[in-house]
Amino acid sequence: MEKFIIEGGVPLKGEVTPSGNKNAALPLLAACLLTDEPVVFHNMPNILDVLAMKNLIESLGVQITISDQNTWTIHAKDVRFADLDPDLCRKIRASILLAGPMVARSGELILPPPGGDVIGRRRVDTHILALKKLGVTASYDRTFHFKSDKLVGASILLDEASVTATENAIMACVTADGTSVIRNAASEPHIQELCQFLNKMGARISNIGSNTLQIDGVKKLHGCEFTVGPDYLEVISFVGAAAVTQGEITIHNAGNEYLDMIRLVFRRIGVEWETDGNDLIVPAQQPLTIEPDLGNAIPEISVMPWPSFPTDLMSIAIVVAIKSKGSMLFHDWMYPSRMYFTDKLVSMGAQIVLCDPHRCIVQGPSQLFGEKLESPDIRAGMALLLAALSARGTSVIRNVRQIDRGYENVEVKLRGLGARITREIE
Repeated sequence: MEKFIIEGGVPLKGEVTPSGNKNAALPLLAACLLTDEPVVFHNMPNILDVLAMKNLIESLGVQITISDQNTWTIHAKDVRFADLDPDLCRKIRASILLAGPMVARSGELILPPPGGDVIGRRRVDTHILALKKLGVTASYDRTFHFKSDKLVGASILLDEASVTATENAIMACVTADGTSVIRNAASEPHIQELCQFLNKMGARISNIGSNTLQIDGVKKLHGCEFTVGPDYLEVISFVGAAAVTQGEITIHNAGNEYLDMIRLVFRRIGVEWETDGNDLIVPAQQPLTIEPDLGNAIPEISVMPWPSFPTDLMSIAIVVAIKSKGSMLFHDWMYPSRMYFTDKLVSMGAQIVLCDPHRCIVQGPSQLFGEKLESPDIRAGMALLLAALSARGTSVIRNVRQIDRGYENVEVKLRGLGARITREIE
């Protein structure tokens, strides 16, 4: 097991470039199963979840060549029906993304239950309902069994705006016979990237970025070359790191076109940034004062589907609020275990009241102190790293492989900004 040792209290300063979007890379890799021609990806993030997906699709007969750690060539010339490794499927939630492209390409998939972060129940019913509308039969008896002789376009109303269910439905629709309409579709940046990628392969997807997608099925997709966009979750993690350490950084290729709502929310916590083209600049002098609601009421930050504030940034926002003057209520109704890492922040000196599994109140500013911690999941792990960077004294974060699942060379990037952080093996 590896751990980070962090000496906190050092303002970050310098320039950094985020890696490719993890949540885009995973469905992009799955989508390569839809063509028998080579696909070349640039800016593919070299992180544990992506490597797990690589191993999964290789077990289906896909050839993957890595010319450098971020340029991958995927060739699914021959896809074979195979029993997927249950341990690999348990490592990542994204294993469910193989269902749509595999029933489209080979007509069948047997899938062990997907895994991922332990942040509460994450239902797969929406995936099954969408695929059934296209003619897929699906059953579950300790494993999922998807099968279809022919996919036929259909009108699909998702019972929730699930990101991965939307992605699965899109991938199943692009080569289905006829036209499909997906309503209540999720529209996150990574879904938009998937649609742009598929269109580059010859798919016909319109209304990209909306919650109603129209997909005219095509007979065949071809290979292409595609660059994975920046990970906006990593971008905002570095924004938070700069804010809590009173640092000043420039983030290159930040994908500013996707950050408008997040910028509004962070202004309410007292964090401002500037833009210069596609670069994002976090100045050293931050207000770090929480903006109350009308009548001086305690403000609330609640997660909602895109383009509202994303659940994956809730943990980062909580840590930033610890360093800001004022009170704020945080509400994540999506996942009942998202808030459970807050006890670790309290042990560092944070003033947090956990109201229930979905809500907490933060009173700031608080001086944090170094502590021995353990990373419970990707986003909480990164939030604890931000807390350690801002703390007085030395912190140790164990189980950093959780952070490695979503962040590429995070300690190397932070050291480049002046952070005092090392990785050690226990």
